[in-house]
Amino acid sequence: MSQQTHATEDAEVNGENTGARRDPRLLATVASPSGWLEAVKRSLKGGELGPAPVIVGLILIGIVFQSMNDRFLSPQNLSNLTVQIAAVGLMTTGVIMVLLLGEIDLSIGSVAGLSAGVLAVLAVRHGVSEWIAIGVAVGIGLLVGLLHGFIFAKMGVPAFVVTLAGLLGWQGLHLNLMGSDGSINTSATGPIAMLTQTYFVPVVGWFLVAVALIVYLVSVLLVERRRRQADLPYKPLVEVLFRAFLLALPLMGGVWILNQYKGVPLAFLIFVGFVVILDLVLRKTRYGRMVYAVGGNSEAARRAGIRVDFVRITVFGIASMLAAIGGVMFVSRNFAASVSTGGGEELMMAIAAAVIGGTSLFGGRGNAYSALLGGLVLGAITSGLLLLQMDTSVRFMITAAVLLIAVILDAISRRGRKTHARGGG
Repeated sequence: MSQQTHATEDAEVNGENTGARRDPRLLATVASPSGWLEAVKRSLKGGELGPAPVIVGLILIGIVFQSMNDRFLSPQNLSNLTVQIAAVGLMTTGVIMVLLLGEIDLSIGSVAGLSAGVLAVLAVRHGVSEWIAIGVAVGIGLLVGLLHGFIFAKMGVPAFVVTLAGLLGWQGLHLNLMGSDGSINTSATGPIAMLTQTYFVPVVGWFLVAVALIVYLVSVLLVERRRRQADLPYKPLVEVLFRAFLLALPLMGGVWILNQYKGVPLAFLIFVGFVVILDLVLRKTRYGRMVYAVGGNSEAARRAGIRVDFVRITVFGIASMLAAIGGVMFVSRNFAASVSTGGGEELMMAIAAAVIGGTSLFGGRGNAYSALLGGLVLGAITSGLLLLQMDTSVRFMITAAVLLIAVILDAISRRGRKTHARGGG
């Protein structure tokens, strides 16, 4: 073996040949603008569009509606928007879990309505503590989802049929609970109302941004340090700082805008909190990896030793629990539960938001932040059309068009990944 070959091997062992050790899935193979551009081109070639189409869509929506009504981007309207999307956003977060399995849950609207009805009946008609009533309502949502999952996983009934039956059955129980009145008003000052009527003073918003950025930097730096010590591909410091900068821009901008009105709303923080928790579960835990594996290929996952039935049952349980929390949010925002709670367009909007946000209908692809992005898109469209005093029919048609575009992009992206996998490079 030549002396030059020995030198090359030594350089690779010592980490000098960084090009051979860099993971092509990182943001860039070289921490420079040209390297980042190369990474973007590689992602597009492989059909990995990421959140870019949604972000571009949000920007275009903002420009169009602001040009037609200068109140669209006002702090008050944007603050109201964050509160309005919280309930359906929580339902969307649950929908994403089910879609990752390649399944569908048609019952989440009825579950939200049932939980809202249980909450109002316990808190108002029976005088139960509002906190206990909230816990019972969420617990019932969890049990309903576990039941759906059990019938689907253990009895082999298709999820579509199980949840369609749930849609009808739980809606019927909801109507029965509400009685002849059809509506139950809740207190405007208790814990239920607090969920959507609480806003934090400006310093709290800035504190939360600082904590989020510090936690992000520390966690990423620790991971990259362990990867470097294990002689694995790792991100350079400049890349980590650049990612942190990209994260800081929307966080700081959002808090600054919300502080111009009443401050950061508690409802939006609850929604974002569940999104972050679910994201960490999906990306950082064994359970999350099992969810993606089952959604990608359930038979392969079963042969790999994954408890497929357990994953399916728990996913449906989580989805219905989040739907129940969404139902609680509906009651909080409206100061009432009615026969129409969860029984209208909420189901379709939750599924549409998940798909528009980037979760694949084919299973195995997507992340929790799809709920946030998709919710913002649909919320912005709704808010803009209301400011323009457009009819609901127009909103439905525009939402349908956006949803269709999202599904087409998903199909194209999926085809591109297959082609890229066959063609290599």
